[in-house]
Amino acid sequence: MPHGRVKIESVGPVEIMDVKVEGLPPNTDFDFFVIQIPHAPFGLAWYQGDIETNRHGVGHGRFIGRFNIETFIVSQPPGNVPSPIVFDNMPPNGFPDGTPGPETEPIHTYHLGLWFNSPQDAQKAGGPNTVTRFNGEHNAGVQVLNTQTADFPDDFGPLRHVK
Repeated sequence: MPHGRVKIESVGPVEIMDVKVEGLPPNTDFDFFVIQIPHAPFGLAWYQGDIETNRHGVGHGRFIGRFNIETFIVSQPPGNVPSPIVFDNMPPNGFPDGTPGPETEPIHTYHLGLWFNSPQDAQKAGGPNTVTRFNGEHNAGVQVLNTQTADFPDDFGPLRHVK
């Protein structure tokens, strides 16, 4: 059964987040995000990096940033700001970059999620061959782990507990 453990250590102006996942397909790439809501629709999401499993299906990632009650995304008014377009014209196997960037007041992102890096890897593991936006090229597979539990409802994810 896939599962993970996250340890967050505050070191002054940043936190160090150590993520260990187990029970996943061996030698497979995954993409790790800080997200607004742990399940679809995910709301706003922030890509942290990749986690690759070893031959035993165990993976580890270490990320440095702000992972606490102050973790949020904001895009200040007035109006939308042009965004760089790196990946465009991608359908049917991916999603193009959006432009202009959205305008939003602060939105807190307290949950964590892990996605298969490719739809093919998800399918090999018995999941659907669905393309999602959740990797650097916007052509990832489905979500495999998240922080949705009875202890962490949609509006009170685990990062909200870190002071």
